[in-house]
Amino acid sequence: MKTTLGWLKTHIDLAASLDDMVSALAMRGLEVDAIDDRAAALKPFIVARVVSAEKHPNADKLKLCRVDIGGKEVQVVCGAPNAHAPMLAVFAPVGSVIPRTGAVLKASAIRGVESQGMLCSGYELGLSEDHEGIIELSAGLTVGAGFASATGRDDPVLDIKITANRADCLGVRGLARDLAASGLGALKPLAIDPVPGKFPSPIAVHLAGPDDKACPLFLGRLVRGVRNGPSPQWLQDRLTTIGLRPISALVDITNFLTFDLCRPLHVFDAGKLDGDLALRGARPHEKLKALDGKEYALDGEMTVIADNSGAISLGGVIGGESTGCSDSTTDVFIEAALFDPVRTAATGRRLGIQSDARYRFERGLDPEFVRPGIELATKLVLELCSGEPGEIVTAGAVPQWRHTIAFRPARTWTLGGLDLDPREQRRILESLGCKISGSGDTLSVDPPSWRADILGEADLVEEVLRIHGYDKIPAVPLRRDSDLPKPAIDAARRRTDFVRRTLASRDLIEAISFSFLPPAQAELFGGAPEALRLVNPIAAGLDQMRPSILPNLLAAAQRNADRFEPNAALFEIGPQYRDDTPEGQDEMATGIRVGRSGVKRWDDPGRPVDALMAKEDALAALAAAGVAADNVQVNADPPAWYHPGRAGTLQLGPKTLGAFGEIHPGVLAALGVDGPAVGFEIFLGALPAPRARGRARPLLRPSPFQPVERDFAFIVPVDLAAETLLRAARGVDKKLVTEVRLFDVYQGKGVEDGKKSLAITVRLQPNDATLTDAQIDGFSKKLIETVEKATGGKLRS
Repeated sequence: MKTTLGWLKTHIDLAASLDDMVSALAMRGLEVDAIDDRAAALKPFIVARVVSAEKHPNADKLKLCRVDIGGKEVQVVCGAPNAHAPMLAVFAPVGSVIPRTGAVLKASAIRGVESQGMLCSGYELGLSEDHEGIIELSAGLTVGAGFASATGRDDPVLDIKITANRADCLGVRGLARDLAASGLGALKPLAIDPVPGKFPSPIAVHLAGPDDKACPLFLGRLVRGVRNGPSPQWLQDRLTTIGLRPISALVDITNFLTFDLCRPLHVFDAGKLDGDLALRGARPHEKLKALDGKEYALDGEMTVIADNSGAISLGGVIGGESTGCSDSTTDVFIEAALFDPVRTAATGRRLGIQSDARYRFERGLDPEFVRPGIELATKLVLELCSGEPGEIVTAGAVPQWRHTIAFRPARTWTLGGLDLDPREQRRILESLGCKISGSGDTLSVDPPSWRADILGEADLVEEVLRIHGYDKIPAVPLRRDSDLPKPAIDAARRRTDFVRRTLASRDLIEAISFSFLPPAQAELFGGAPEALRLVNPIAAGLDQMRPSILPNLLAAAQRNADRFEPNAALFEIGPQYRDDTPEGQDEMATGIRVGRSGVKRWDDPGRPVDALMAKEDALAALAAAGVAADNVQVNADPPAWYHPGRAGTLQLGPKTLGAFGEIHPGVLAALGVDGPAVGFEIFLGALPAPRARGRARPLLRPSPFQPVERDFAFIVPVDLAAETLLRAARGVDKKLVTEVRLFDVYQGKGVEDGKKSLAITVRLQPNDATLTDAQIDGFSKKLIETVEKATGGKLRS
């Protein structure tokens, strides 16, 4: 939002310096991003009078001018056709830097005649695009005075950052209102005198959709007999200083009111309208050629203003070229409306149009200022263009916006830490336009129509703090529960980092993928409820929150395979989703292996990935998380996206810790992934709580005694899980047994039908003394009895 100090002073009797005002704005949440001192570039230029302008003796198109620069006359060669005596012009002395080009002006001979300076055009000074002639200043200026100060161009330009909730400050008066409330001056009254209509309007306005929210209020007024042309200098100067190009008086009036009072309007050339105006939704295949010269394809979600010929304006965004005003306009129809912020923003984004009107409408404007806005526009049109006003035509009504907030002044202390006199709080709120009733501990506050961002008591507290000054809130140190800082990483985070490092050490590469995927892929992995479908996805095909991380990792592996990297080993630690509640978000450690393991070498070609690799990865992750792998049970009941018979789940008692195995061939085919592929999923949130950091791990005390290994083979039922046998063997003597490992599974000759042979190696590690033969035999006998009882099998002879 740009304005000048002089423009601000048209709304407030400012009683502060520029620096104080800038500081006050910053403390009120309105940061001044830049201050442009225009006078600095124009400082060398002065007001001069052309004493004479004679024909150049050696050139037909040049003039030889004698110029009075204030007590001294100099000779200037000028090529401007409008140079004449006794006009006032802008003189650039030798040594001046021309703002438009940055060139340093030097004394020179032009066609044999010396020129001691330059008479400047608006183009050369960077004030306009007119380079056909030099600037002709109005009479009454002092010859020899500085050009910038004499013409009011020494007014600094302020560029102010406005937060999205403060649409009221997108007008100069809104800024002045905040400054006045801060005690920096008195806000000047805004005179809004209704302009009586002198004839019924032949053009009516109608609201025809697309729904009740699109535009609750639509006003229009015909002014006939206007004379459109260049706007007066004061208006052109206001617009050019903030970066707008003056176009014509009618258009400049609407731009001026947009920035002065935050009231966007539009003017139609009434002679180009075909019948009444209707505000409606755009029709299929309807197009609009806009004022920016581009043609836009519209859809039914967009609000347009239309006459009998079709759409002539995009409501709240941009006008149409076909009904734009020009110098030949004699009858003008002024439109003022209240467009829906959401629909206006969506239309602008969809079509890629950024306009000053859209910027304001999408933030929400004052619903009570629509009619005053059209009255002020009418007044300016009559002043600058003459004409005869018609009666205002109206469709719709001002929407309900009034609401009362119960405000307790004591909340300024409890919420904001500021102990402020309730009378001062009341003064601040009233100066912002709030109406207050009641007394005592609770007041009833009605926010003004231009402050749609004030919704509750906390907002009122914020306004009091903001206007009083955030810098006046006393600094109070936070209470500390301890002199020691809290650890930055808790036990759960530390455990997750251990898992991450462990998987990385197993040659898996960490990946980070989107938390969403196509719905078809979600269905392959259990599906997801409708509540997990995104309303505004980043892409049309990525609108489902992921029920598993596996599909994203498999897709990444295939992208690598498509680029001649067929072997992939990836893992990701992140969330997957069961529903839209916090409890339905599971923190996972998920990994995949695709293709072959290892690097292909002459002596080791590697082997295709299999379920046992995924199991090893999963158990390694559990061990890193502090779960004893020996206590984990493996069940052959994996989720449906795993290959039956080549996958399983990992459980600790009744709790499922994860799953592993070969990915189902049908799932791989649906994803377009070249197999083989295996994967694992660990539910980090389901693991036992990590050990508190205060408990130190026991010291490692290696045994000095020789370990002993013994092999045993048992004939067991064919459907017995090997894990049952291994667990029974481990439980014989937990202090002595350090490892039980399955090394052979056999079915065939020598083993009866319905049976199988499982061979294990048991490692014994004594800590007190070397084991004797009797001790080893006694242990072996006890192990055989325990395993036979637990499995229903027998020792193989």
